[in-house]
Amino acid sequence: MIVERLDHVNIITDDLAQTARFYAELLDLEERDGPPPMKPDQVRWMYDSGGNAILHLNSADFPRLFDRDVSPGAETGAIHHVALRCGDFDDVKSRLDARAADYQVNDVPSIGLRQIFTADPNNVLLELNFFAA
Repeated sequence: MIVERLDHVNIITDDLAQTARFYAELLDLEERDGPPPMKPDQVRWMYDSGGNAILHLNSADFPRLFDRDVSPGAETGAIHHVALRCGDFDDVKSRLDARAADYQVNDVPSIGLRQIFTADPNNVLLELNFFAA
């Protein structure tokens, strides 16, 4: 079997609305309901402009088929970060500045890459990648 692409990332949160708003405002992801019977107060799915569900956000009390201990706000265990390919470095940086968010910029000129590392409201480390056109 060959992996076609990353399908989505699931984040468990104590504050579903704040987490959804963070991703909508920072990365222009569209917030939608999950499929029934999922309840909007427990599940929000965040879509990119191509209609792909990039993030599944679940409240801490959402029942999970495969349950395991999670601690929203704690570091992300064995997963170090989630990397997302993005566009418009300056716009995203301005949005982080407007939030007074903590972030770090890294340049990898040999491959035309600029990166922003920041954490979401649940302390999930994001690597936002911006490749030169």
